[in-house]
Amino acid sequence: MVKVASFNFDESEILQELYAQVLEANGYTIERHPRLGTREIVEPALESGQIDLVPEYLATVEAFLAKDQSKASSDPAATQKALQDRFTPKNITVLDFAQAIDTNGFVVTKATADKNKLTKMSDLTPVGGQMVLGGPPECPQRPFCLQGLMRVYNLQFKDFKPLDAGGPLTVAALDSGDVDVGLLFTTDPNITLKNYTLLDDDKHLQLADNVAPVVRNDILTRGTDAKTLLNGVTAKLTTADLTDMNKQVGIDHKDAKDVAKAYLTSKQLLR
Repeated sequence: MVKVASFNFDESEILQELYAQVLEANGYTIERHPRLGTREIVEPALESGQIDLVPEYLATVEAFLAKDQSKASSDPAATQKALQDRFTPKNITVLDFAQAIDTNGFVVTKATADKNKLTKMSDLTPVGGQMVLGGPPECPQRPFCLQGLMRVYNLQFKDFKPLDAGGPLTVAALDSGDVDVGLLFTTDPNITLKNYTLLDDDKHLQLADNVAPVVRNDILTRGTDAKTLLNGVTAKLTTADLTDMNKQVGIDHKDAKDVAKAYLTSKQLLR
């Protein structure tokens, strides 16, 4: 039995399915824990053995675990090494990281961008005090969200509205004007479809958030091919692939299991 979990947003569930299905197709029994919650829930579950595997984002999980001692950088290999150093005493392995990157992006509508001449994050600093930021409820506690915006950009907002993790609530709030700035993931197809302006992270707050599965060591020793199978999925995965699968689930309302199966089949990763 391999217990595979995801965080509480579409892309994470898609990634969960990619890794779960390739193991399942090769004889592993899978127990799924979709949308288990935020890292405050998922990471302790992984460390305690309640779950065995979760697809992660290198810089974000390193910063979460390390707090103000984070060694996350723009170098994914260095970030992976720092993260592995933290996980080794916990009998957890960070497998290969993907070319695919998804990170926090801050977007505004075209009307807001035009009115305030916004193209990059530092453009927000003089006007942020008049604006409402919308994002996931945990944003105020995150170094790559509100904490980082204050530290790196000296950015203060009029208010913060807790919504969802780059999901439909944030999109709806942007469109209705309930928020002026919204956190969407950079692989979100809504950015293009709705002609939002993705503000350039000109002071490099966001770091190497490459996708990588983290897995308990006993899973890797239980089956000799688990590592090879999981790394095989990761090796194929690109940012464009993630964006396309996000569109199929988030915009076209397809099931994550079906989208993942079609992708794995197209890449000849399913038997």
